[in-house]
Amino acid sequence: MPAFKKILIANRGEIAVRIIRTLRALEIPSVVIFHSIDADSAACREADERVEVIGDSPVAAYLDIDAVVAACRATGADAVHPGYGFLAENPAFADALSAAGIAFIGPGPEAMALMGDKVRARREVARLGFPITPSADEEDDPASFAERAAAVGFPLLIKAAAGGGGRGMRIVTEVGGLADQIATARREAERYFGDGRLYVERYIERPRHIEVQVLADSQGHVVHLWERECSVQRRFQKIVEESPAPGLNDTQREKICETAVGIARAIGYVNAGTVEFLLGPDGTFSFMEMNTRLQVEHAVTEAITGLDLVGEQIRIAAGEALGYDQSAIVRNGHAIECRIYAEEPERDFAPAVGKVLRLRPPAGPGVRFDGGVIEGQAVTPAFDPMLAKVIVHAAERSQALHRARAALRDLVLLGVSTNVAFLERLLGHPAFAAGETHTGFLAEHREVLQAPPPEPEQLAALAAAAALIARDPAPETPQPYAAMGAWRN
Repeated sequence: MPAFKKILIANRGEIAVRIIRTLRALEIPSVVIFHSIDADSAACREADERVEVIGDSPVAAYLDIDAVVAACRATGADAVHPGYGFLAENPAFADALSAAGIAFIGPGPEAMALMGDKVRARREVARLGFPITPSADEEDDPASFAERAAAVGFPLLIKAAAGGGGRGMRIVTEVGGLADQIATARREAERYFGDGRLYVERYIERPRHIEVQVLADSQGHVVHLWERECSVQRRFQKIVEESPAPGLNDTQREKICETAVGIARAIGYVNAGTVEFLLGPDGTFSFMEMNTRLQVEHAVTEAITGLDLVGEQIRIAAGEALGYDQSAIVRNGHAIECRIYAEEPERDFAPAVGKVLRLRPPAGPGVRFDGGVIEGQAVTPAFDPMLAKVIVHAAERSQALHRARAALRDLVLLGVSTNVAFLERLLGHPAFAAGETHTGFLAEHREVLQAPPPEPEQLAALAAAAALIARDPAPETPQPYAAMGAWRN
């Protein structure tokens, strides 16, 4: 029997749909909250129940802790899954649920508070003896912060202490622009997080972004589910993720994964989390941060391990033990995930808006599509522009790349500009195919951003389509044919 009677999902979009599908498999009723802008969304259609939340803005509605607690009470939900984003890493949210007798499917508020504050997290990880990059933080002495930051050495990376998703981050290459960039980063951090505290760390040239998925239960068992490569990014946000990370040797992989488990165990972490590292060209790695939630890219880990991470989160939150040790986590094949954004890569990834007029997900062996939009749904600037994810799995990386490119070509998503064609070009780039990725990949290979000019055949087809659209309306269909509707022989 399920440990929880009913679970409320405090989120929207593709992650809400993803959680609903696991709940359906576990035969646990689902409730989703929604703002009116999402009333006809896929999540609202698939959930067993739905509760409208109201706010000064659509985002504010999903951030209303009192409204979520009230929705739980109104529907009888005894647990909440936060997904990612919104309230997923908010300790006050977990505390409010606990006070109301509602389970939070995630770590405890203490772990969230510690690892969610990037300055505190780095200090604690360093105190525990794990490697971090050279850094300085504002809290030690705000008046001397710029001076101490410069002493770390250039290039520098300015970060928000409460940040994430690339907000409040700036790269500074010389002392002349440091003060202005600190001021800009602080304003952005205050705007997005309500917390303007900053820190700086030495910026590593051409690093790789490697993260490790961990699971921990309340009985003290901690395992890793191997690593993910997340180096290809735009504006410090990931675009493509894969597992295993190409080019890592067994020694590097073992050290990084063991370090992630060591950090999680040392802080008493419980539930699913991700420990993120920077891997330098010389092979040395250092702790960057820990995300105390389910990651967007969790699907590639699911593909290579066969585990349902949402299901594992629910089991752990219910007090169950993992029931397996590290030796049981077997890596199988290679998986790649591509994030589908409503944006225009050729215009510096400017967000796009519109209405989804036609959606046909890709299909085939080893292909998975996690979507959060349906035909007829409006794509607005109210939320993050990610619409869906294409995930593929194959026996080896070359086959996974082939499947991913084919799946992107097969995906039909019309009515709003997306990065689908860009992703297909990216996966086909020789440097990407060779596994030569790093966080500056797009800056180094700007040619992948530019769409090739259309072929003569494409121009002819577009001209013909335009002519058909612009022609006079067709004459009225005579009876009895009009009464037949869309019937086909």
